[in-house]
Amino acid sequence: MPWSVVNDADGLPRVILTEPGGSSAEAVLKPPKAIRGGIPICFPQFANFGSLEQHGFARNRMWQLDSSPFPLPPATNQSTVDLILKSTEEDLKTWPRRFELRLRISLSPGKLSIIPRVRNTDRKPFSFTFALRNYFSVSDISEVRVEGLETLDYLDNLMQRERFTEQADAITFDGEVDRVYLNTPSKINIIDHEKKRTLVLRKEGMPDAVVWNPWAKKAKAIPDFGDDDYTRMLCVDSAVVEMPIVLKPYEEWKGRQELSTVSSSYCSGQLDPRRVLYG
Repeated sequence: MPWSVVNDADGLPRVILTEPGGSSAEAVLKPPKAIRGGIPICFPQFANFGSLEQHGFARNRMWQLDSSPFPLPPATNQSTVDLILKSTEEDLKTWPRRFELRLRISLSPGKLSIIPRVRNTDRKPFSFTFALRNYFSVSDISEVRVEGLETLDYLDNLMQRERFTEQADAITFDGEVDRVYLNTPSKINIIDHEKKRTLVLRKEGMPDAVVWNPWAKKAKAIPDFGDDDYTRMLCVDSAVVEMPIVLKPYEEWKGRQELSTVSSSYCSGQLDPRRVLYG
């Protein structure tokens, strides 16, 4: 799967899934508008789970290269980049908490790793929610299934966040889905039947997973989203939503996400175990 780290029209670094569907053709590449695609960083708030703007402000800010990623060792190759975002006076007007948000992004053939870290540089504790909003490129959303979330509780954002328990043996799509799955496993599989491949999401420190596809009606209502883009995309996010992270002064939180691909096929409607990598 091709990934790249690119700069948008104003120099903002952005991880982009370079296949069609990973980034909307209608995306606006100019701040302060968020980019529809890639992997937006949702901080210090996910969605509207709070009083800030949708998904917080980090995805709309200018980041800098981080020359001191301690306690991580300095990057020693061209496939790894360290970025940092610090609170600004403008941010403090809407969220009066001083912080440092760091990202380590590492690329290798067929694999993308992201390590997010948040440090409290304030004199008081603060709490936040967080997500890596992964826009995946898929061949046809009706041919995709998500495995690893069965039997789990979820909050349904289409039903005023009412709590339900997943009854299906896999998540499939025939309409709009917007759910926050709770206490999820460290590994989730997104199986693309038409492409005969599985996108494998592994995560640490982010117990929740958000699954989103707007479907036809909502896609037409989103200005920076093509009318048919919903058929070729799916968001499965690594997230901290239900239980916000609380940091005391000078404490740091760290998460990790790894995305990779493996070949897969179906056998009598089920995933062929001979073709899927388990780990």
